[in-house]
Amino acid sequence: MSSPFASLAGFDWTTPFIADACVLLGLPVRLGPPGIAPMAREMRVAGPVAPAVHSGSTDVFLEAIAEARRGDVLVIDNNGRLDEGCIGDLVAGEAHMSGLAAIIVDGAHRDSAAVRAIGIPVWSRGTSPTGPLELRRRHSTALDAATCGPTTVTRQDAVFADEDGVVFVALAECPRVIDAARDIATREQAQAAKLMSGELLRDQLDLAGYLRRRGDDPEFTFRAHLKSMGGAIEI
Repeated sequence: MSSPFASLAGFDWTTPFIADACVLLGLPVRLGPPGIAPMAREMRVAGPVAPAVHSGSTDVFLEAIAEARRGDVLVIDNNGRLDEGCIGDLVAGEAHMSGLAAIIVDGAHRDSAAVRAIGIPVWSRGTSPTGPLELRRRHSTALDAATCGPTTVTRQDAVFADEDGVVFVALAECPRVIDAARDIATREQAQAAKLMSGELLRDQLDLAGYLRRRGDDPEFTFRAHLKSMGGAIEI
């Protein structure tokens, strides 16, 4: 069975293209928390989710990594906490040596220099020099589902992450989302090339024609106008 990410080969994708594809296909746009960021701007990852809910102890991460497959992305639910770095270099190293593709933390990390040296991509809300200072009750579904910002994910989900943020997509929907994202990217890049050569976007998108139509029909929207043109911009 081929990977749902095989069609990413040769595609310089971004999370905006993935999010726009979800909108185009009528799928929910499932995002990570605002402000979550990679440790380095060039970091980018796409892969299946391996969820873990933190409760103050490292063992849940070791269990999640042990159950994960190569190429999975460890998605850690620490309820957005910034008062503790719930992972550091040892967990990052364990994930890296086990073949995981990245770690996404809804919370903070620590040991930044050492994590960078390990090389595994990490996204988080920020850093904290202290580790967990207390144990909390472990969730019964700690290895089955994780909440990242407004979105809850399971092993049936995939994650796409880059410097613009984090987007979650059901694994089963990934092939058509990626195909749609590739089509959007191709059309948008063609529009950008025209713009840089001097053809203004308002001319490409026939803004004048839209304004005339809206004058006759105040309910006519720019979204409907763009859809009638087959343009890459959907909002």
